[in-house]
Amino acid sequence: MSVSAREVRARIPLALVTIRPAKLFDISDVMRIERESFREAYPRGIFLVFLENNPDTFLVAEYNGRVIGYVMAYLRPDLEGHIMSIAVDKRYRGNGIGSALLAEAIDRLIARGARYIGLEVRVSNEKAIKLYERFGFRKVKRIIGYYSDGEDAYYMLLPAEEWRGS
Repeated sequence: MSVSAREVRARIPLALVTIRPAKLFDISDVMRIERESFREAYPRGIFLVFLENNPDTFLVAEYNGRVIGYVMAYLRPDLEGHIMSIAVDKRYRGNGIGSALLAEAIDRLIARGARYIGLEVRVSNEKAIKLYERFGFRKVKRIIGYYSDGEDAYYMLLPAEEWRGS
C-alpha cells in the first residue's frame, strides 16, 4: 500500500519552530491551513481585520521560512481571553506545534489582563478537546447548533489562576 506525500507527517524538532506575531504576508498560508483544517473556513477579510485589531495575539508557527500553524486570540472587554481559531498544517501535526501556539496565546492573554480564557470546540473534535483539557480547560456548557451544519459546540474555560504557564 503506498502512502501519498500529503499523508506523510514531517517529524521536526519543536526547537526549530519559531512562534511570532502574524504579518500581512502570512495570511495566504494561514488561510490554506484554515481551509484544510475546518469544514467552515473564515473568509480572508476576517483574518485581515483580526490581524489589524489583534497584532500581538494573532500568532504563527514558522519552520524553514514557512508558516505551518497559527492561533488567533483576543481579549474581550470583560477580560475574557478568547481563542478564536487554532490549526496546524496536517503534515506537521503531532510535533507539539499546536500546544506551543496555544501556550503562547494563553501567556500573552494573561499578560494583557485576561481573568480566564474561553473557546468553542466541536463536540466531535475529540483530539482538540483532549488538548484543551490537558491545558486545564473545562467544559462549561454545550451550545446547541453552534456550527452552520448544526453540530453542537462545547464552550470550554480556563481560569487564569489555574494556568500552569508554558
